[in-house]
Amino acid sequence: MTLSLDYATLSDVGRVRRNNEDSAYAGPHLLLLADGMGGAAAGEVASAAAVQVIRRLDTADIGGEDMIEALAGAVHRANERLSELVEEDPEREGMGSTVTALMFDGKQLGMAHLGDSRAYRMRDGQLYQLSHDHTFVQSLVDEGRISQEEAFTHPHRNLILRVLDGRPDSDPDLDILDVQAGDRLMLCSDGLPDYVSDEVIAASMASGTPDSVVVELITHALEAGSNDNVTCVVADVVETEPASGTQPQLVGAAAELAQGSTGRGEPTVAIRTGAESGAGGGGGHGPGVDPEELRYAPRPPKRFPWLRRIAVLVVILGLIGGGGWFAYSWTQKQYYVGTDGDYVAIFKGVEADLPGLSLSKVYERQALQVDKLPTYSREQVEGNIQADNLAGARSIVAELNQTAAACAAKVKPTPTPTPKPSTPVSKPPVSKPPVTVPPKTTPVTNVPATPTTSPSPGSGVDTDDCDGVR
Repeated sequence: MTLSLDYATLSDVGRVRRNNEDSAYAGPHLLLLADGMGGAAAGEVASAAAVQVIRRLDTADIGGEDMIEALAGAVHRANERLSELVEEDPEREGMGSTVTALMFDGKQLGMAHLGDSRAYRMRDGQLYQLSHDHTFVQSLVDEGRISQEEAFTHPHRNLILRVLDGRPDSDPDLDILDVQAGDRLMLCSDGLPDYVSDEVIAASMASGTPDSVVVELITHALEAGSNDNVTCVVADVVETEPASGTQPQLVGAAAELAQGSTGRGEPTVAIRTGAESGAGGGGGHGPGVDPEELRYAPRPPKRFPWLRRIAVLVVILGLIGGGGWFAYSWTQKQYYVGTDGDYVAIFKGVEADLPGLSLSKVYERQALQVDKLPTYSREQVEGNIQADNLAGARSIVAELNQTAAACAAKVKPTPTPTPKPSTPVSKPPVSKPPVTVPPKTTPVTNVPATPTTSPSPGSGVDTDDCDGVR
């Protein structure tokens, strides 16, 4: 069964403010509300721009889970549009807008929400808040630090933490919601719930047509002393053809500024009551600073964005320069053993070169020639041997000198000495002829063996690996 929406929307500038910074749109497939802020004329520009971009989703071609993707994309495009508007006029720096949108495909709703405007649904006589306020006070409620009743009267209840403002971190809450015939939907700016209780809102929504409900809700807000713009969108989910027809309704700043069009926009409708003639009547000036500007207390408007950009650039360059200097200082504390021409040398730095900058230099050139080393050690030195510090580099050189000395001794061994002839043993004079002459014994003189040269003790050099020494 395909359902449809019977809708009405209304916006009032209020009794204190001189301009309307709210914008709203209602169509067969989209209910949308944006509450601008930022002071001067920037708030109405922000809300109107957001509505003009997002209202393009009022189409029957998108349904189901695709509504979430479509809403997210539309909100991001609206955010980019606000960024472009700030670039065009730096005086708009700091402007922003809330966004609450319900997209309808005839079976369910897709919701996108950012800020403190609200979405409600009344079903079976019970009022439910569909959106979650992105405010400082709501964060206190979520943390259990204050009650919902205390939040209603908290002095900082309008302080927004998340808003559509042209910055890249403006991501909305997204959700798919069920819907059924008989449901009544309502979007409103904070000018209503900040002054009218949920009980009064529920009582107004319990009966009447969408047209009569929006009038009654705004009247309650004005009579309660609301000093803000008040805007409401009310839609009934019905099984029949909607009594309101399918003509889109556009109210508030978006209608007044008439930026773009997806259909003929309706003029802003204003409500005035007899109490308006009293103090603080329409068109009056609010005392002190415009309270709408205070909603940006954590991120105040900046009139000179180029100064901020220069400061950010200086900080970035400083970080890059500081990081580069730190990296260079670290390289100049490193040592390695390599070759400098035909000789072994200790280098200070690291083996890497940047355009126009050398990161290493010869620290100590040694008397040891590379050709005096065996092949394995020579290849190590030519490929550079890393050391933990200068003492470690000198230790490596000492070991290379031991290796060279040991191999040099093996290549040039000490010649074998020639043995000397032995001296014959003289006989004592004979006084008497001997009776018996024993056989003569020729004395043998021991010949010393050829001495073998070995490396110095503790050198750990295997002289069998001395190939390649020149």
